[in-house]
Order: sequence, then C-alpha cells, then structure tokens
Amino acid sequence: MSKYSTDTRAGKQPLAQRLLDIVECTGNVLPHPVTLFVIFGGLVLILSAVASRLGIAVTLTRVDGSLDTVEATSLLSAEGIRYLFSSAVTNFTGFAPLGTVLVAMLGVGAAEQTGLIKTGLRGLVLSTPPRLITSTVVFAGVMSNVASDAGYVVLVPLGGLVFLSVGKHPIAGIAAAFAGVSGGFSANLLISTIDPLLGGITTEAASFIDPGYAVEPTANWYFMIVSTFMVTVLGTWITERIVEPRLGPYVGSTDVVLDRLTPAENKGLKAALVAVAATAGAIALLVVPPHGVLRNPETGTILGHSAFMAGLVPIIALLFFVPGVTYGIATGSIRSDRDIAHALGRSMGTMGDYLVLAFVAGQFVAWFGHSRLGTLVAVKGADFLQATGLTGIPLLIGFVLVAALINLFIGSASAKWAIMAPVFVPMFMLVGYSPEQTQLAYRIGDSVTNIISPLMPYFAIIIAFAQKYQKDIGLGTLIAVMVPYSMVFLMGWILLMVVWSLLGLPIGPGAPVVLG
Repeated sequence: MSKYSTDTRAGKQPLAQRLLDIVECTGNVLPHPVTLFVIFGGLVLILSAVASRLGIAVTLTRVDGSLDTVEATSLLSAEGIRYLFSSAVTNFTGFAPLGTVLVAMLGVGAAEQTGLIKTGLRGLVLSTPPRLITSTVVFAGVMSNVASDAGYVVLVPLGGLVFLSVGKHPIAGIAAAFAGVSGGFSANLLISTIDPLLGGITTEAASFIDPGYAVEPTANWYFMIVSTFMVTVLGTWITERIVEPRLGPYVGSTDVVLDRLTPAENKGLKAALVAVAATAGAIALLVVPPHGVLRNPETGTILGHSAFMAGLVPIIALLFFVPGVTYGIATGSIRSDRDIAHALGRSMGTMGDYLVLAFVAGQFVAWFGHSRLGTLVAVKGADFLQATGLTGIPLLIGFVLVAALINLFIGSASAKWAIMAPVFVPMFMLVGYSPEQTQLAYRIGDSVTNIISPLMPYFAIIIAFAQKYQKDIGLGTLIAVMVPYSMVFLMGWILLMVVWSLLGLPIGPGAPVVLG
C-alpha cells in the first residue's frame, strides 16, 4: 500500500481528498467541449438579442485614439439569421487555429508515424548517466510537447521503466515524466503545435479592439525557453526531495531491461540528424543573408511582418517531416511514396475530434465577435477593474489562478482559450496589457493543474501505467503524488512572470508585456 493511499472509510477522508472528490464529481457532469461550445453559441444568440433590444452600447477608445460607439448586434434578427447561415462555412474554414494545426501536424505526424519521435525519446533517456536521469526525464517530458500528445503515450511509461532500470521507484519516474509532459505544457525550447493554435485564437480576440493586431506563434517564446529550465529544475527537486522519499524503496519486481536502440534505429537517428541539419541550413540560407527571400522585402527585417514569421508553421512542419521521412527510409518503415502518404493519412485521421471541435468553436468565436458582445463585456469589465483598482501584477496573478481553476473542469487548452480569449484579451488590452501577456498568463494557469485534474483526458491512462507497478494505485494516490508538482510549478511560474513583468522584458520576439 502506497503512503499516498487514502482511507476512504466514513469520516476518514482528508479534507483535501474530499475537495478533490467534489472537483471530480462536478467535472463529470460537464458535457463534452463540443457540447459546451454549442451551449455557449446558443447563449450568444439569446444574449445578443436581449442586449440589442435593451440598446446596450459602449464608447470604445481605439488604439489610434479615436472614439467608436459599439452597439450590440442581434443574431436573431432577420439580418442576423442571414449571417448565421451565410457565414457558417467561412466561420469554420476561417477559424485561425484550424489551418495552422493541420499543417503542423502533417510534419509532426510524419515523424511520429515513422517512429522517429519514439526512438529519439528512448535514445535520450538511455544515453543519460543515472545521476542525471531525473532531470533528463523531466526535460524530455517538456520537450515532447512539440509532438503534441506523444509524450503521454511514449515518455510517461518510459519514465517508469528508466527509473526502475537504475534502481529508483518507477512511480516516481512516471510522476517526473508526467510533470514534464503535462505540468510543463507551456514550456519548451522550440515552437510547438500549440503556439500557432493559441496565437490564432488570441489574434481573433485582439481584433475586437485592434483589427490589425497579429499574435505570432513566437509570442511567448523567450518566456517559454526560460520556463523550460525552471520546470526542469523544480521538477527534479520535487521528485528527488519530496516524491521519492515519501514513496520509499520499491518492493516489486526489479527484473526489467530497457530495450537498447537497434542498429537500424541508430542508423535512422543519425540520418534524421543529418536531415534536420540540412533542412535547417536550407531555411537559414533563406533567412540569414541580408537580402534573404524570407525577410521583409521592404525593411529587410526578420521579425514582424516577414515571410519567415508568417511561414513558421510550414517551417515547423518541414523540420519534422523531412527528418521523419528520412528516418523511415533509413529504417525501412518507408519503402515508397505510398508509405509516406499512408503515414500522413494515419496522422490526419487522428484529427477528427479536433475538426469537430474547430467547427463549433469557429462558429462561437465568429458569433461572439459579430454580436459585439465581446467588446461590450471587455469595455465593461475594464471599467470595473479600473474602478476597483485591481490592475498590474495582482490582476495578472488573479487571472493565472482563474485559468488554473477552470482547467480542473475543462481539459482542452484550445477549447478553454477559445472561450476565455474573446473576453479577457480585449479586457486586458483596455487596461494596458498586450494580448501576448494575457495569453502567457493563461498558459501558466492552463499548465499547472493538468496533473491534478481527474478530467484531463490522459489521466486514466497515467493511472493504468502506474498500476503496472502498484496494483492498488488509484485516483487519489496519483493526485496526491502530483500535487507537490502542481503547487511548486504554480508558485515558481508566478514568481517568474512577476519578475519578468517588473523588468519589462519582451516575452517573445516583438512581444512586449504592455502595449506601447
């Protein structure tokens, strides 16, 4: 029996466990995110009609200093109903995150389907000295986010095997990997598929105030880079100083051998590294020279409005696609162009749920914008915040905590942001914070409670992985193991955000904390 096991007899449950039971029960009655967007869309229809009928309007100060009177637009009027039908297709195809995610997944999917990502992660942890194994597992977990959810199904069980192979408690290895993959979701050294997805949603929300504002996929990159090392250090400290001592020595079977890389896999990895270097070099030739074709042709700059920044999504796809295909050819998993097409097809086949979500989310976001409710709520909310005096650092911290709380009930990062961004991005813009900073605060809250939410889609899978080593492990045990990571990550990230904000450092290329 684990030291984290909970006595569930009447009157014996700790308060923390009872609170988590309430969270679980409450979350279980929430509908699927697709249904949530349908409900929210229906509310927008009704509220737009009511607000229009009441003549609700606000005076908005645009970024150029001009005044604009914004009135609610009813979506249940004759004109509104015509809009609903005539815009349904373009609301879906024009939903900013849709194309970016699908294009990025073409490349990532190739690397995943050919086995490059799985082999690369395994090779990383196998080549690490035992004394660095904890930090390597956490770091690999953070970095695995570039491949979307691959870290959950590849690195988390691998973490348990690696820890067991070096004499550590396998549950601690699973916890360390889970903390990196899920708790460190908003940290990375690279731009991942979630960055253009969230950036697209933020751009649409910012357009309520400034139609020309664009949030790039690199909006939070500088902060993410530093966060990667912070999460690695904190995750390692928690694992070795809190989790492992409380778990104690492992008493199960330790007869495990982590499969070494085969000659074919080694050959494939070497070929993939050459392909990465060649692809990156080819892209560099288009960017680094003073007159590189991916620079802004008028100003010659890389940042801002350049083909390089606008083309980051296909660049990410290429940096995964070319090495993935190269690895497949070198290992023999790809023998013809048909194999490549089938691999891409299998990858895109996993996106069916996302396409349904994108359709309903696209309708909701478009309706919310067309009705002007987002602008009305933002202006009223900004006025309220200014009246209460809650601005600056306390406002940012409060928003992080709100996002962390909501994350306990709605697991999808994009689904939550599509709901929250149209309200909070314009609201924070009106009190001086950039959309990039608002997105950053959201991402912190969205990450830190992933690992303690029973509603997180992969939570049950993590329990299944852990039950391989401890048959009686359950929901309460796993949450108790992960709570220290959640709390320490939250405090560390808030502190980092506060220091970053006070120093006024850019959080990404051309992405300030406050609006100029």
